[in-house]
Amino acid sequence: MADALDKGLEDIESGLRDELAYTHAVADSVARYLFDAGGKRVRPLLSLLTAQWGTGVSEKTIIAGQVVELTHLATLYHDDVMDEASKRRGVTAAHKVWTNSVAILAGDLLFARAGSLGVELGEAAMRRQTETFERLVLGQMRETVGPENTEDPLEHYLKVLEDKTGSLIALAGELGLSQSNGPLEYIPAIQGFGEKIGVAFQLVDDVLDLSADEKETGKKVGTDIRRGVTTLPMLLLSEGAPRNKDSAKLLAELEQGRDGLLTEDEFTMAIKKLRFHTATERTMEFARQVADEAIAHLVALPDGLISGALKRFADQVVNRTN
Repeated sequence: MADALDKGLEDIESGLRDELAYTHAVADSVARYLFDAGGKRVRPLLSLLTAQWGTGVSEKTIIAGQVVELTHLATLYHDDVMDEASKRRGVTAAHKVWTNSVAILAGDLLFARAGSLGVELGEAAMRRQTETFERLVLGQMRETVGPENTEDPLEHYLKVLEDKTGSLIALAGELGLSQSNGPLEYIPAIQGFGEKIGVAFQLVDDVLDLSADEKETGKKVGTDIRRGVTTLPMLLLSEGAPRNKDSAKLLAELEQGRDGLLTEDEFTMAIKKLRFHTATERTMEFARQVADEAIAHLVALPDGLISGALKRFADQVVNRTN
């Protein structure tokens, strides 16, 4: 199975390079930009794993992996514009190299290419892809607008993560199974696993952002906090501030840093304090809890090599260091 997965990932990678080739020089360069910068290929790997419950890696499961990865790449171009990010995958963000408009159009190109490629998977798969695309957009919209006055900020944040990250990971697992003619009754469990793993993955990202190695990642420590992006450590810090003077003081420092009222060294020190605060410890505990909830969905699936691989997949998500 390991050999099949390795060969499948190689085929997905080479196929993606072909799909990202355009005759127009600018389109070709910008479309391949983030792909060439690397990436974990988490979603295609999940497609190949769940395909083992069916006929295994095939042309259609390779296409399924490419469709979800193209969709993921497209969202990165758009996210970086909306978040005004300066770095992505250790390189300068596309909108900084070109312009906001060019980066947005590059994302649109990739969404279009994912759609045209997905046609080969059939009507049902295309419907699921478009439904997931809708969730991605709604998740981004919810994140941009923020929680309503009557909405719990934590529940709002977790729903954003389910839509923006979990939905596409769930689709990757679902398409791997359906395109290999695997048992369709497995789909609800795979969807539940994927959505929870997506949330856990992003929560770990929230923590890793607080200890980023700028030389390795190209990002400053606490990039999300500097940009005002919502993270669980900040939500938990805010939640505890009314009852804890130290938390209230640290929250005030971080807000001052975002407003430009601290020196760079002072702001960095405040971010490092958050890294070792109980709010961050609780975030990691919550990430592990969500990963356990993901694994619980696997109880409905056959116990064996594939379920074991998915469990290790979940463990790696919460124990990763980058």
